[in-house]
Amino acid sequence: MNHDLSPVRSWQRPEPPRRRPTIRMRLTLLYGGMFLIAGIVLLTIIYLLAAEALRNSGAALSVSGGYDLRFSSDVCPAIGEAQSVSEFNSILATCLNDQRAAALNSLFNRSLMALMALTVLAFAFGYALAGRVLAPLGRITRAARQVAGTDLSRRIELEGPEDELKELADTFDDMLDRLERAFTAQQRFVGNASHELRTPLAINRTLVEVHLSDPGAPMELQQLGKTLLATNERSEQLVEGLLLLARSDNQLVERKPVDLAEVASQAIDQARSEAEERGIEIRGERAAAVVQGSGVLLERIALNLVQNAIRYNVPEGGWVEVTTEAQHGQAVLVVSNTGPVVPAYEIENLFEPFRRLRTERTGSDKGVGLGLSIVRSVARAHGGTVIATPRDGGGLDVQVKLSMQ
Repeated sequence: MNHDLSPVRSWQRPEPPRRRPTIRMRLTLLYGGMFLIAGIVLLTIIYLLAAEALRNSGAALSVSGGYDLRFSSDVCPAIGEAQSVSEFNSILATCLNDQRAAALNSLFNRSLMALMALTVLAFAFGYALAGRVLAPLGRITRAARQVAGTDLSRRIELEGPEDELKELADTFDDMLDRLERAFTAQQRFVGNASHELRTPLAINRTLVEVHLSDPGAPMELQQLGKTLLATNERSEQLVEGLLLLARSDNQLVERKPVDLAEVASQAIDQARSEAEERGIEIRGERAAAVVQGSGVLLERIALNLVQNAIRYNVPEGGWVEVTTEAQHGQAVLVVSNTGPVVPAYEIENLFEPFRRLRTERTGSDKGVGLGLSIVRSVARAHGGTVIATPRDGGGLDVQVKLSMQ
């Protein structure tokens, strides 16, 4: 079966990375940290110089003698109780040491408070400065996001001095110019190819049908005509699939509300006759799940999955279950079926163009090998994911998740 994916596949949306500090926060921490380190170094130097100056200021101050001297001091009251010169000098030295220690302690505390206040201001200034420096990068990022939505007309057009950021913005604008020209050429090619390839196939089909309508045509000719008609129909399906794959390979610009339940029901109605021919039961409950996207492309997702589930099923007593629901802000379409056992290592290849289960690129009467490639491409265009897991006993569970925002 041109079946669906396994839980591990290279094209799935990767897990979101762990949150890291933004460049702006890192620059802010760098600016503030450098200021803090420089302030600590400066404070240490000032403290050491002040301590050395205070140590030398009163080192030679002493009284060697005198006649009936009396001293008093509010700063050093004990000096008035000195009874001798030696006792006076001892009290004076103690007072000077205490005053030096108090002065150094006051200098340290006030300098530390000033450093903390200036550090806060430095971090705030660094945050504002980093935002101003990184503003051009923000414009480049916003332009890149809009380009990711295929709005290739966006340009940064950064004004300012000819620095590295201006050069980066100009280089990005030049790249967008080349991409826009390339995508425009691709769209023209798809349109021209659509017309050029469909027209001869339609003419061939008409000619073969005209010859088959002749009642006098030999049996051998009728058999050949039916073979040619089937081959032509297969070629038409291949062309339609390739063109749809090319158109849906990019994200959508215009989106409208689409109910997955309605889309799935329409797909079931289109495939019901084929299911009845093969004896396949279609079941499942479909709850409303509205997303923003293209109704035509979303219907193609549902139709391809339902048709694959019908065509790659068991010969008798098979079933296909189609459900839709909204869960955790996402619209979910699930298509499950009975069928052959699908090894987990085979599932990833099923979403590659022209790949089928246990075959490479050989032909098949069940399709042209593009169904699941289109499913993956359309899901990507809608910003969604497709997950497929093998069912016990055979068949697959295919889950398409699309954001409802």
